[in-house]
Formats: sequence, C-alpha cells, structure tokens
Amino acid sequence: MLRFYKRAAVMALIRPVVLLFLLGAVNSVIAATLEDVKFSELPGGRFEMRASFSSPPEIPKGYAIEKPARIVLDLSGVTNGLSKKKYPLSFGNADSAVVLGSNDRTRIILNLSNPGTYTAQVEGNTLIAIVDASTAAQLPVRSNATVVSDAQPVRNAFVSGTSNTVQDVDFRRGENGEGKVLLTLSNPGVGIDVEETGAGIVINFINTEIPEQLRRRLDVNDFATPVKIIESVKNGRNTRITIEATGDYDYLAYQADNQYVLSVKPLTKSQIEEKKARFAFVGEKLSLNFQSIEVRSVLQIIADFTDLNLVASDTVTGSITLRLDNVPWDQALDLVLKTKGLDKRQIGNVLMVAPAAEIAERERQEIETRKQLQELAPLRTEYIRIRYASAVALFELFDEEEGSGSGGGGSDGNSTGSILSERGQAIVDERTNSIILTDTEEKIAEFKAIIEQIDIPVRQVMVESRIVSAESNFRHEVGFLWTPARVSGTPDGNIASGSGNVSVPTLQTPTGRLNLNFINDNISLGMELQALESSGLIEIVSQPKVITGDKQQATIESGQQVPFTSSDGDNVTTVFRDAVLKLDVTPQITPDNRVIMDLKINRDSIGEATPDGPAINVTEIETQVLVNDGQTIVLGGIFTIDSTDSEAKVPVLGDIPYLGRLFKRTTNSKQKTELLIFITPKILSESLAN
Repeated sequence: MLRFYKRAAVMALIRPVVLLFLLGAVNSVIAATLEDVKFSELPGGRFEMRASFSSPPEIPKGYAIEKPARIVLDLSGVTNGLSKKKYPLSFGNADSAVVLGSNDRTRIILNLSNPGTYTAQVEGNTLIAIVDASTAAQLPVRSNATVVSDAQPVRNAFVSGTSNTVQDVDFRRGENGEGKVLLTLSNPGVGIDVEETGAGIVINFINTEIPEQLRRRLDVNDFATPVKIIESVKNGRNTRITIEATGDYDYLAYQADNQYVLSVKPLTKSQIEEKKARFAFVGEKLSLNFQSIEVRSVLQIIADFTDLNLVASDTVTGSITLRLDNVPWDQALDLVLKTKGLDKRQIGNVLMVAPAAEIAERERQEIETRKQLQELAPLRTEYIRIRYASAVALFELFDEEEGSGSGGGGSDGNSTGSILSERGQAIVDERTNSIILTDTEEKIAEFKAIIEQIDIPVRQVMVESRIVSAESNFRHEVGFLWTPARVSGTPDGNIASGSGNVSVPTLQTPTGRLNLNFINDNISLGMELQALESSGLIEIVSQPKVITGDKQQATIESGQQVPFTSSDGDNVTTVFRDAVLKLDVTPQITPDNRVIMDLKINRDSIGEATPDGPAINVTEIETQVLVNDGQTIVLGGIFTIDSTDSEAKVPVLGDIPYLGRLFKRTTNSKQKTELLIFITPKILSESLAN
C-alpha cells in the first residue's frame, strides 16, 4: 500500500510536467508565423527563396506543375504575418511569388516562366528553397541543416493524359459570413489557374474532367455571403468553375491534399476605406533598392516593368538613392519625378519625361504655335439654321458681353466670346432664326458641335386642373384625410412628395388652411367628380388645361377685375384690380420621369366696401412639390360661408310689438363650401407632342 501511494504521488508530479511539455510543443507548432520572405538570384539560372518564421516551421508539402509553370509550398500550422501578397521577380525563370494565408495555413506559390524543379530544407527558423529550370539541380550541402524529407524535387507532377477529375463541388458559409467553395480533386497535383474577373472569380483545372452530374449551376444566394452563383462546366480539356460574387470582397484560395478551397470574404466599411486609401495608386507593385543610381536608369527599370516606351529629355540627369519596398509603380515614378523636379506626359503607351519647367515651356510654345496657325488660317462663312431654340437667345447665351446686339465680331465685344476666334464674327437673322457665322473651319466645327447638343426639342408637360366648389363634407365622399403639418415649399426650397392618398403640409391663411394631398388614380377621380356633381354635392367651376415646355412657366387664371377710384382733388382716376383665381405652374421633368412643380396659387375675392371701392381679400400659396407622371395634387382649405336670414309671419298679427313674436318665425342658415383645386401634370410623349 505504501508503494502504491508513492507511485501515485510520483505520477501526480509527472503529469503536470508532461502536460506542460505537450502544450509547449503544440504552441510551438501553432505559434509559427511567417515574418519575412526574400528572393535572390543564383548562378546558372537558379534563384533562392528564404522564408523566416517566428519558430521552426513544419515540413512543407509541395508540388510542381507544368501548365501553368509553378511551384506550390503548403505550410500547415503557420500563420501568414506578411501584409504583402504578390512579389514581382525579375530573375530569368521567375515571374512572381504569391503568399496567401488563412487561419493556421500558409501557401507560397512561385510562378515560373518555364517548368522547373526545386529542393528545400529548414535551417532553424528559416526555410530555404532553391529553384532550377534544369532537372539536375541539387541542393548544396549545408552544415547543421535539417533536410525536408518529403519535399524532394518534384518534376512533371502533372503528366498530360492522366485522368484528373473534380470529384465533388460543395459550398458552406463560414462563421464570419464568408462563402467557401469546396472542391475535391482526384489528384493533388492538378494544374490550377485562378483569375478574378468583373463578375467574380474563375478557376480553371487544366486537363481535368468533371462528371456529368456535377456540371450544374448552383444558386447559393440564400446563404447571405458574397457568393451568389457557382457554375461548373467542361471547357475543352479543362474544367471551369465560375463563382459569381457581388459587393466588396476579398478572396483566398488554398489547397490541403486533394481538397481545394476558395474562400470569399465580405469587406467591412473600414476595410473598404482602407483599400481605397491604399490603392490611390493602382499600378502593379514593385520594390527598388539602389544606392546612387542614375535617374535615367531608374526610369528605364520602371518602363521595362510596365512595358511602356520611354522618351527622356537630354536634360534628365543626376543620381538618386532610393529604397522602395512593395509600392505601386506609378507611385514610385511619381516619387522619383518629384524628387528630381521632373514631370511626365503619357500619350498611349509612350511616357515622356523632362524637367517640369521644360515641359511647361514646350506646352506654352505649342499653344503659341496653334494660335499663330489660327491667325493665319483662312476664314469662311457658314449659314447655321437653328431648329428649336431662339437664335437670338443662343447668341446672347454665347455673347461675352450682355446687350451686345445681334451681330458683331472680334474686338468689338460683340462676338460670341471664347466660342469664336478673335477674327470670328456672328450675325443673327431673326426672320429665319439663323446665325450667319464667319470664322476658321476649326472654330465653325466647334460651334456647330455645341449647337447640336443644345438645339434640341424641349419635352412638354400638359397641366390639367379642375376647380371644384364643394360642400364641406365632400372630402369624406372621396376619402380625403387632411392632416395638419408644417408648410412645404417655402423659400428654403423644401419639396413635398408622396404617393397615394397621403396628406402633406398645410398653410394657414386668413380664410382657413390650404392643404395639399396626392391622388394616384386620375381616371377614377374624374368619374367620381362627375357622379358627385350629378348628385348636387359639388359644382365643377372650370377645367382649364395648358401645355408648356420643361422649365417654362404656364398660367391659368379665372375671375374678374374690380374698379377702384382715386382722386387727387382735380382728377378722378379709375383703376382695375384683379379678383381672380390664378394658378402659376413651372414644371421640371426629372431624369426618372417625375415632375417637380413650382406652384403659385392666388384665390382673391371681393371683400367689404370702402369709399374707394370694394376691398380685395387675398389668399395665396407658393410651394414646390415632386409628383409622379399623371399623379394628382389636391389643394383645399379655401372656405366660403354664406349666411341667409329669412322671416315668416302672419300678416298684421306678426307686426304687433312683443305679441307679434307668437305669429312669426325667423330662420338663420349658414352654408359652408370649400374650393378644391385638382392639378395633374402629364408628360407628353414625343410622338404625341409632334
């Protein structure tokens, strides 16, 4: 028993130590982070990649493919700590390197010009890979090196004619809203090409079959990820997987054994703003590290990188020291030019570089040359017929001085300013609505191009109004509901808009409140008004209609003129004032075929009598509303109260004081009517207007 207790005590002491050792081992694997990667050229067309980690990485699983030529190294249990994804390489057989990371997995892709082999080894926290275009490349022997056993040179991992198949196509939604396309492959060494297009992402599996049952179009829109459609098709000898995605997103592709995963992650607002700020320069990124290099050489390197043709002035001289790591080429060019006081002009794929002062002087000379050629160019006269606009209005629009008359030219200030040259002259013929233009052929062509843009027919609007006198309960017959609100259309420019029978702002007036309301069904409204008029509940006072152009005022007016007399002691003068119902409307057609109407409505009536004539009661509303084509605006709240006093009595007996009240009856009645104004704008089609 004593021996058992001792053994238990020893085990109790050993277990925490073992657990700590195991946790340390696990953490050492999981905590490995890729911190840096560098590339250098070696003799014999080879190049070396050195990847540095925070701790010794796991053995990478790698393979090489032939089409497209690339080498892929997968590092499980490694987190990508690099902010840069793509590394342009200028070695003989190397095009670029791409580093991708997802959670605890990192992939390094070496894009080659021609198929090649590689060898790899680990030295402490550094992974060293040497790539050779020849199959005889061997890794040099290094002391204290751990050679990766399963990363031996792999040649022709893909063999043309082998049976490669996409065995399954699946989709899942990640925890953070990303869409994951899971593709199962029969061969981990299948050639894969990923390309981002305007509609999404395209994955091509080279020389790969896909079963008939997997050739389909999957709608995954209900998963609420950026991925909407996944389409799998056979494209010749290849298999193409097209992923349609929407919104702002970023994607990551990686492979684990025979499973290929494409993860499409939505970007947050901060990530979108960061992306926009980061990509103010949109050129492909490069790295430059030079000590006292000639500026012309740097420009040549950038030109070679961008496939641009370079033309440098003889005055571009001097040296520059720069260290730029992973910056867009256009930003690098901008920094070099600003540092040395240079400027550039790009015409097509030709880049011209010279000192800024030299370019400015050259452009000034070009302007002077063009000006001299224009002064020597022959003049000709052309007769330009204006079709829709007013020739006088167009001339005044172009005229540089107001009120310059209907003709002129040159230095008189009567020409059309910057439209014509200094020798140009324009005369307006009002009878034929034409402009007689004398100038160079270039200026006449410019003038005609402008006229072609602005001399177009103006769209027209028919404004139909109905003026109705109704009993006060009329609104209940047609289902109106006036709701008091703040005034719309005041000088601050607010616009009232709505749809259906929705009440909108009212305006307080001396005789009541003016209200606005919207009605959509104009045909049913007309039939209902006719029915109510037949029943005697309303009286349609008038139904004026007017057609006007876009942004042109139209006026509808009905009423009478009231005479007023004024005297200065010797002479008596009669003056007429309007007591009318007046509607001023200026429609403006919006790009989405709605109508903004500036409305000014006056309802004036004859008031109390004065020694000089009757007074005028003025009620006015001025507003701006936005309505749909064919929608009706209802304005109400103008009330009229008619009082009637009547008396019925027995003759003689009804005239007896006091006692006569028993033999007569006095009746006082008041009738309240409301004036309603229905306004309906209709945009006329071009065929109807013609």
